Amino acid sequence: MRLFTALTLYRLLLPLLFIAAFPGWLVKMLRRGGFGTGLGERVSIYQIPEGREPCGGVHVHAVSVGEALLALKLIREWLVAEPERRFVLATGTATGHAVATAAKLPGLRVTYSPLDFRWMVRRYLQRFEPSQIILIEGEVWPHLLLECRRGGIPVRLVNARMSPRSAARFKRFADWLRPIYQLLDAVAIQEPEDAGIWRELGVAPEKIHATGSLKFDPGSGALPKRRGEFQEIIDAVAPGRKVVLAASTHPGEDVLMATAIREAQPEALIVVVPRHAERRAEVRADLVNAGFSVCLRSRMEKPAEAAGSCPVLVIDSTGELADWTAHADAVIIGKSFLSTGGQNPCEAILAGKPLVLGPHMENFQPLVARLIAADACISLADASELPAAIHAVMDPLRARELTQRASALLDCHHGATRRILALLDPEIPVIF
Repeated sequence: MRLFTALTLYRLLLPLLFIAAFPGWLVKMLRRGGFGTGLGERVSIYQIPEGREPCGGVHVHAVSVGEALLALKLIREWLVAEPERRFVLATGTATGHAVATAAKLPGLRVTYSPLDFRWMVRRYLQRFEPSQIILIEGEVWPHLLLECRRGGIPVRLVNARMSPRSAARFKRFADWLRPIYQLLDAVAIQEPEDAGIWRELGVAPEKIHATGSLKFDPGSGALPKRRGEFQEIIDAVAPGRKVVLAASTHPGEDVLMATAIREAQPEALIVVVPRHAERRAEVRADLVNAGFSVCLRSRMEKPAEAAGSCPVLVIDSTGELADWTAHADAVIIGKSFLSTGGQNPCEAILAGKPLVLGPHMENFQPLVARLIAADACISLADASELPAAIHAVMDPLRARELTQRASALLDCHHGATRRILALLDPEIPVIF
């Protein structure tokens, strides 16, 4: 009865939510160049003839760029174990679609995931006939789960995470959500202490598996690496300088972090990587108005330096953050000062770079709490402390201490990718 009531409310609200969100979604697609990439697939309208689709493949659903990168990491390792396995990667955004397409994995079909209207989901499932569906991190949709259950298609959620804020909200509505989450066939959680919220949401204890984090697994996939073409860009903009990188910045943080870096290390090259590349014009204008000489990575021209100005390289591209991190001497994490939740600190840790975090890293607990407790990063109460923190992490001895402790904290996640694969495909052995 509760499932019927919850679904009725959902089916009434879904069209209204779609209508309300559509204008904003349209603007995002215009900014991110999504048109012309097969966006009709979001409503289950396809251009590829049905007979050419890889029916029976494993489907991985990943909404954002970050989730798409995790999906690619999982698929790459699966292909090593089973080269003949066919995959479909379904994304929810144009940027995620672009990243997945650019990977050019053999035999990978990149599509858009359907909106969660019943007829769209049914058409998607009838077209592809997936052998199983894997959801990355938290993308649970009622109609998708219901139609998969009716069709006998297992659905597994991997790298499952829930911020404390989300967990509190989900607990309030657990009675209504439980009938939906009970439809999951397995949930791979990042930390053992996360099991409680998933049990409360109705996932049976035997379906919950603590595998570690796909995102934090240092032993799988490609580690951040220095690229020759990146070093050429750095040398063209500001040769011979230390590099301080502001990672995944949100509005307002570009100037905030660049100003703090200039104060702490006036001779450093500032590298700003906005979370959304389509903000490039806004970021450039804000930095120029603040007295910086700016070079966009997409144009790769050396900026004209005004007297007393400080060079800033803006990385207005997608999917390159990890390897830009490898060129940095220190990394400041965005969305942690003027927004809430924080961005992923893992690339910096894997690259062996000292970390500076703002006060808002809620989405990456408990890892951040452990980093702070182990003195493996510098965590700030507010932005006024940023210049002193940057000065501190640029000290080689302090930087080495921080990076060694941070790397040690990722050891518990080593092998997580392989443990997840063993859950998804019992024929793949677990390697610890």
